[in-house]
Amino acid sequence: MAGYHHGNLRETLLAGAAGVIARDGVGALSLRALAVDIGVSHTAFRRHFGSREGVLNALAVRGNRALAERLRAAAAAGSFVDVGVAYVRFALDEPGLFAVMFRSDLLDNDAPELISARTEAMAPLRAGVRALGTADPVAAEVAHWGVVHGVATLALTGTLTGALGGDQQTDVTALARRALSLLHP
Repeated sequence: MAGYHHGNLRETLLAGAAGVIARDGVGALSLRALAVDIGVSHTAFRRHFGSREGVLNALAVRGNRALAERLRAAAAAGSFVDVGVAYVRFALDEPGLFAVMFRSDLLDNDAPELISARTEAMAPLRAGVRALGTADPVAAEVAHWGVVHGVATLALTGTLTGALGGDQQTDVTALARRALSLLHP
């Protein structure tokens, strides 16, 4: 087993943790097993994260910042519906990050970096809803977020395909676009 010096251990651990979570779920993440796979001491991660919660917080921060980047790009290049589709696409592309981002039970929700990243990620959605000029922007935000988060979550768990009669060819992003369009007749 190698010692602590592993190049960029922080990035290697985060990528490995996200991979385990994407493949096997958050409950399967064992930092000891991950350290063995990477070839470092089982205590090496503590220098960067302190604990399992620290690793999960770092993943949630990374995920929220990456989501914010995608949503900002979609808002700049397209319509508000494109922002919602980008949300779903992010979840499908980054299931390991997405699985952690909304697990308040596993995170230090008072961590300033996480609060900031979550605010940053929601800003494009909030801006898009406010631009719609609805009478109840809070309810509109919940409705839009609920649609895209629901479609993403159902797709990631395989429930969406099952509910649609096993249609393996379901284009999830096209479905998200159609669902959001129902909110804007």
